[in-house]
Amino acid sequence: MAQRHLILTEEEEDVRISIPADVFTYEGFQRWVDSRRFPESGRIDYLEGDVDVDLSPEELFTHNVVKVAIASKLYRLVGEGEIGNVFMTRTRVWSPVAEISVEPDVVAMFWSSLKAGRIRLVPAPFNKEPNRFSGIEGAVDLVVEIVSDSSVKKDTKRLPKLYARAGIPELWNVDARGRHLRFQIHTLQDGAYVAVEPDSEGWVRSPRLGVDFRLVRRRAPLISWRYTLEHRQP
Repeated sequence: MAQRHLILTEEEEDVRISIPADVFTYEGFQRWVDSRRFPESGRIDYLEGDVDVDLSPEELFTHNVVKVAIASKLYRLVGEGEIGNVFMTRTRVWSPVAEISVEPDVVAMFWSSLKAGRIRLVPAPFNKEPNRFSGIEGAVDLVVEIVSDSSVKKDTKRLPKLYARAGIPELWNVDARGRHLRFQIHTLQDGAYVAVEPDSEGWVRSPRLGVDFRLVRRRAPLISWRYTLEHRQP
């Protein structure tokens, strides 16, 4: 039976989200996203008939600043390089092929993919002015997922399979929670992701960008971490 309400508890406060009965199909979820009833906070993904709701706040130094470091470097390479554009936070990616509607931590799309019709921009539901869009449909060029305590299985097991089915050429996976920072680039080969092996200095090639990357973490003042996504041309 479809679940109409989902109650999540954050500390001592109940959070109630009203979920319509018909959202457990791709079309039904799309109607919900395009309605004024869709929640304005939290990450809510549709995964092959399942609705995944995560209202956990982003941890500052193992998630949020990592996302900023990666997105800012990718934007300099992709956006300022006039290859395409880079998005983060609340950027919805649709794939009818994989039956997913998700909000990755970082998304990169190339103008060449848009021109070729591999992706299309989804018009904003409530604003009919030109150049107002709410998401991207199709195989975006690159997605980044940063693991948090509430998303380990989803980020490392379920999403990679669905992103591969959607035809997304490259997936980056980052885990900054432990003593050792983990940064992996996966490239799509024969319908499945294959990890790109780093060299002896920790550089990993992005086949999609043709650039080597290395994510480093250093202690910043007081208790925080500072992250840098280094890059070098081959």
